[in-house]
Amino acid sequence: MDRPRKIDPGRGARLGDGSPNDNDRIEIGPTQRAFGEWAAAGLALPDLAAMRHWRWRRLTEALVAQGIGGLLLFDPLNIRYATDTTNMQLWNSHNPFRACLLCADGHMVMWEYRNAPFLVTYNPLVAELRSGASFFYNVCGDRTAQDARDFAAQVTEVMAAHSGSNRRLAVDKIMVHGLRALESAGFEVLEGEVVTERARAVKGPDEIAAMRCAHHACEAAIAEMERFARAEVPRGNVSEDDIWAELHKGNIRRGGEWIETRLLASGPRSNPWFQECGPRIVQPNEIVAFDTDLIGAYGICIDISRTWWIGDRAPRPDMISAMRHARDHIDSHFERLRPGVTIRELTHGGHVLEPEFQRQKYSCKMHGVGLCDEWPFVPYPDDWVDGAFETALEPGMVLCIEALVSPEGGDFSIKIEDQVLITETGAENLTRYPFDPALSPP
Repeated sequence: MDRPRKIDPGRGARLGDGSPNDNDRIEIGPTQRAFGEWAAAGLALPDLAAMRHWRWRRLTEALVAQGIGGLLLFDPLNIRYATDTTNMQLWNSHNPFRACLLCADGHMVMWEYRNAPFLVTYNPLVAELRSGASFFYNVCGDRTAQDARDFAAQVTEVMAAHSGSNRRLAVDKIMVHGLRALESAGFEVLEGEVVTERARAVKGPDEIAAMRCAHHACEAAIAEMERFARAEVPRGNVSEDDIWAELHKGNIRRGGEWIETRLLASGPRSNPWFQECGPRIVQPNEIVAFDTDLIGAYGICIDISRTWWIGDRAPRPDMISAMRHARDHIDSHFERLRPGVTIRELTHGGHVLEPEFQRQKYSCKMHGVGLCDEWPFVPYPDDWVDGAFETALEPGMVLCIEALVSPEGGDFSIKIEDQVLITETGAENLTRYPFDPALSPP
């Protein structure tokens, strides 16, 4: 497999990631702004053809290893993983009109919106294009069940040609009529998410290169958001939404795609955490905390958090102490990351938050990340369930280390989070964005 390359992104018939350099690429992707910033930073670009092949091979090998005849995907992020194709991702997430079937022999079929088959043709791994995967009420009305049976008949045809007598079909997410139609057609329907999540958990070299690029773009957008906040908050009349809009703008300008949440809060709205940003006018000398949850370039999720103090006065000592506690939390957990360490060990060991921060702590210590928040999941000890998380870390996994230090009944929270790659010998922190020196004095 070719390694990621450092190539002038603007020269030749192809861009540095292998896409056509004709100013009219079909697949959504990085902008010239992003390519220029990555070249200036000396980043290696992914080879998209190699990345797509890696993902196709991961899924196919998983099917063979488990004796599954086919993997049927409706989740737009699983389809993105299998095909690296997109079509109105957010709309598709609640109106499932696309599907992908990967057979154990590697044959891959894409059901696409019938008026837009060209959105898939750039990936030669997609061997067959079809339509007719829509069986939700909005577009099918009272013929939904029949449309689902028609789709199941197509699946039967493909599986017979490429999986023979193997009727074991793993499915990730499907409408009720679709599930009933597949079972009526004689398929043994298995849980597909375990296949996709386990496959997606280990990233190949080009996925890692893509993540480094997406991470750099995300941090550039964060820097623009921070400059805006620090310049405009003291002038008054700047809302949380105004600040958050700068991150959206920076993401889109670099070829990013969307942001999964609206997790930015200021002042007392930061406690309790998980209040999404709104019209509140941010006051000088307040905390602003955020969690990116950002789907960036190449569809890669960058999920990092920072907390800023914005004002000309010094933050309170309890805020500085809370930030120190949060940093101790993620630093301790980072030091324990290496291949072979188990989720059980990570859950039950390491830094423990002080009692006053336990009730409002984050929902997990760490979680995987790739095209979105992914498996594996590292809970806190009080959420441990025997048999649910019995696995060990492998090289190529990427995890986000979380710290939420939020005093119950308080008027602020500290939220920080780093994105970390598991290497052959340990771990590498991919996050370079600095902590606010006002909250993290020497």
